[in-house]
Amino acid sequence: MKIGRLNHVGVATPDVKAAAKTYADLYGATDATEAKDFPHLGVRVVFVSVPNMQIELIEPLGADSPIHKFLEKNPKGGQHHMCFEVSDIVAARDAMRERGATVLGTGEPYIGAHGVPVIFVHPKDTGGVLVELMQAPGEGAH
Repeated sequence: MKIGRLNHVGVATPDVKAAAKTYADLYGATDATEAKDFPHLGVRVVFVSVPNMQIELIEPLGADSPIHKFLEKNPKGGQHHMCFEVSDIVAARDAMRERGATVLGTGEPYIGAHGVPVIFVHPKDTGGVLVELMQAPGEGAH
């Protein structure tokens, strides 16, 4: 299993709409999506585009959100994760486990903010960086 392209970098923020404006004003990010709530994930998300990828702006929905916990340590926000595409999410999960990495949660892929299956690899296994692996859009698990 090889990772594909960098799809997005996740940035935790207390306010996704304000952050989208900042990325547009400072860096020329375009095509901000409408804010969308994902109650089952505990987050509100806006994606902004830059030429070679997207930035996922993530705001907590309530005190139980994992982003809320992140913002307690980083009140102004910060980089939360980076996400790479894979052609087969189940094969990627199995490869991560075979290589000794910890897949977070139950380890079962679930539908992420892009509407495709995702998993997360524990930051202790990746030099302190939380890594998301997502099924590449248009690809199917085998």
